[in-house]
Amino acid sequence: MNFPSDLKYTEDHEWAKVEGNTVTIGITDHAQSALGEVVFVELPEADRTLGVKESFGVVESIKAVSDLYSPVSGKVIEVNESLNDTPSSINESPYDQGWIAKLELQNPEELDSLMDSKRYTEFVESLG
Repeated sequence: MNFPSDLKYTEDHEWAKVEGNTVTIGITDHAQSALGEVVFVELPEADRTLGVKESFGVVESIKAVSDLYSPVSGKVIEVNESLNDTPSSINESPYDQGWIAKLELQNPEELDSLMDSKRYTEFVESLG
């Protein structure tokens, strides 16, 4: 599994990339692998304000449907519209082309509750 060290992670298997006041969100390599082939992504609406751990969409695969949860609170400033046509980008490139949404970060302290790649790796390994 690949868990880049420049990202933060949640127990719900979302990742967050912080660039200034913008947080890009997606699902981890572990999550896409567990889901299998992604066939549909329900994206959040632009300008929607999300609370931390608030459900904002769905990833549907041939095996399962999984809710998406925001790792931080913030306003949706951009969504990855290309996932409407190629949801498999999440499988092929979960950390690059497979990003889901970008938020304007409201509370930087919330980042402290997220895991770094080492802790997330240990968390995934503990799941068996």
